[in-house]
Amino acid sequence: MTTTVHVPAFVRLGNLLTTTLLRAGVKLAGFGRPMYLLTVRGRKSGQPRTTPIVVIDQDGERYLVSPYGLVDWVRNLRAAGTAILTRGRRSEEVQAIELPSGEAALVLQKSLAGGIPSFLANRFDVTAYSPLEQIERTTMSHPVFLLRGIA
Repeated sequence: MTTTVHVPAFVRLGNLLTTTLLRAGVKLAGFGRPMYLLTVRGRKSGQPRTTPIVVIDQDGERYLVSPYGLVDWVRNLRAAGTAILTRGRRSEEVQAIELPSGEAALVLQKSLAGGIPSFLANRFDVTAYSPLEQIERTTMSHPVFLLRGIA
């Protein structure tokens, strides 16, 4: 079953502006975390699709969390398994490993505890203090990916 995801118009407009700046080489931070361009092959078209994302560094690892749920970049990343992260003039190919709900819940819980803006935190319907089982259920519709560089 495919769920329709509603991404607010201000986010789409912000993504357009952010993508333009990041492509120009401007290094931006989103909520105190580095922003990157994520380029992944479209699962149907095979064409590269690029979107700005915030990479979360936790315990020496890098993660992507989808605040807007099962959006196109998530579906494309699931299908491709790899992507290119670009920040400034530096690009890196990464393997994206979708975490099982138990591991994903711990990453999401720690991210929520680290402070994210309310307009994003409200998308999850949980807080850092919610029971872990509830956070695990949330990760079913808000996937978390571990990013590993490909040598």
